[in-house]
Amino acid sequence: MVDAGRNTMSASAPPSGTALPVMEAFHTLQGEGAFTGQAAFFIRLGGCDVGCTWCDVKKSWDMNAHPTRTVEDLVHEASQHPGRIVVITGGEPLLHDLTALTAAFKAVGFRTHIETSGSSPLSGTWDWICLSPKKFKAALPEAYRAAHELKVVVFNRHDLKWAEEQAAFTGPHCLHYLQPEWSKRDTMTPLIVEHVKAHPRWRVSLQTHKYMNIP
Repeated sequence: MVDAGRNTMSASAPPSGTALPVMEAFHTLQGEGAFTGQAAFFIRLGGCDVGCTWCDVKKSWDMNAHPTRTVEDLVHEASQHPGRIVVITGGEPLLHDLTALTAAFKAVGFRTHIETSGSSPLSGTWDWICLSPKKFKAALPEAYRAAHELKVVVFNRHDLKWAEEQAAFTGPHCLHYLQPEWSKRDTMTPLIVEHVKAHPRWRVSLQTHKYMNIP
């Protein structure tokens, strides 16, 4: 689903979604959630209107600060690596029409994964949607229905109650993860452990890429 304004373009502009602002693109391991430890190619798109105070990639927020790259170029770079998972993240990647990007990756055999706050309309075809809703801007109902994985970042103890409220909106097959915010991990991790023990539908997600010092 893409709003009409996103499809508006001048006669000289490329078709919507065929060129995107990219902060960085790199081959690494997925560090969080259900696919932790698996090889993946990450594409971090520029642009975010959520504004988490504890965001560790604030440089991604300004979409005009990052160079535009074509879908063809991104698929070519990712295809140089043997892994066949591409993870689209941000910023907030759903500020962009991702239909062309996901179609191109699926055409060459990639699984398509996204990490999103769910605050913008869904676009693209996804094998895995990781929904990480934020208090700063509410997720849309369609994001909860589509999510394969709910990941709630825990910055303070009140976030545990908020996480339960978010989980109530998800479908029956959605996995639920609690992840300590990195700067609060020593304080929040013990609280998360106790919450998971008391509410076993939840799992713990850690930012293992930071522990391993990899991108």
